[in-house]
Amino acid sequence: CSFTSTTDTEVIAQMLAHAVGATWEERVFHCMRQLEGAYSIVIQTKDTMIAARDPLGIRPLCLGKLNGGWIVASESCALDHLGAEYLREVDPGEVIIVDSNGLHTATWSGRTGRRALCVFELIYFARPDSIMDGQLVHSARQQLGAQLAKEHPVEADLVIGIPDSSTAAAVGYAQESGIPYSEGLIKNRYVGRTFIEPEQRLRDLGVRQKFNPLVEVIQGKRLVVVDDSIVRGTTTPHVVNLLRKGGAKEVHMRVCAPPIKHPCFMGVDMASREELLAANNTLEQIREIVGADSLGYLTVEGLMKVVGGTNGGFCDACFTGNYPVPIQLELSKFALEHTGPAAD
Repeated sequence: CSFTSTTDTEVIAQMLAHAVGATWEERVFHCMRQLEGAYSIVIQTKDTMIAARDPLGIRPLCLGKLNGGWIVASESCALDHLGAEYLREVDPGEVIIVDSNGLHTATWSGRTGRRALCVFELIYFARPDSIMDGQLVHSARQQLGAQLAKEHPVEADLVIGIPDSSTAAAVGYAQESGIPYSEGLIKNRYVGRTFIEPEQRLRDLGVRQKFNPLVEVIQGKRLVVVDDSIVRGTTTPHVVNLLRKGGAKEVHMRVCAPPIKHPCFMGVDMASREELLAANNTLEQIREIVGADSLGYLTVEGLMKVVGGTNGGFCDACFTGNYPVPIQLELSKFALEHTGPAAD
């Protein structure tokens, strides 16, 4: 078959179109046998809705009820906004089919029982008011901040977070350390996520437009600045510079995720290994690059202690390099997109 784009969604759509099976359940299972990786998909036909989650549960998917009908979404907060009742998460490898006969489910027989939810969902991606892996995301982030304070204490006057994804972690750090918390940066709500912009020029422009310091709050203060993660290092140096220009006496960066040293091949266009700051620099070099007085990352052990991933229940490949499925780098999306036609 021919493709009109390089998105993985089209690959799955083409597979479903050519799948073997008399029912949707059989067709989806036919695709599951061939697919390795991360996906949560919803298929809508004239009279049927089908939802499926990959056998490792790398990406989230949940089920709810609304006005006597059924609803699925990647996060529970979407159900809240619609006034729907949250029921549960869709299990890894589960297929849910809603038709004129109601709802019925089936689980792919090839599922091993292993789980590998992307831990970055709890750190950054998911909204704080969502329930994921049985826990409120906001509470998990507060606990990450508290664990970070235990691992990397520092004498300071004020704890601030880089809004919005780091706010809960900053509050947790403040509560554990006993250092007061306050807003220190105001976020421009009309600038999106900068780390996934395709060009460095656009990422730099986005950061400059994204934050403004509260000078009266931070002036003369020794600051603990909590961030959810550092990917390319685009945002952090600009934030540190903004805070220093705003009169901060010291800036101590604390990151409630381990160093990101490996690219994601599970559906997130994060960065290549060459672009990842922690993959190519030591801790001291990163501190110098971002311009902080000190720098501390949460350990992988501390992260898993908080989220409860003691049985391999999370994908932490961006930190450890331990991918939940075999990875063929020469067949990556980036490699295929930037490779010319094969020679005859």
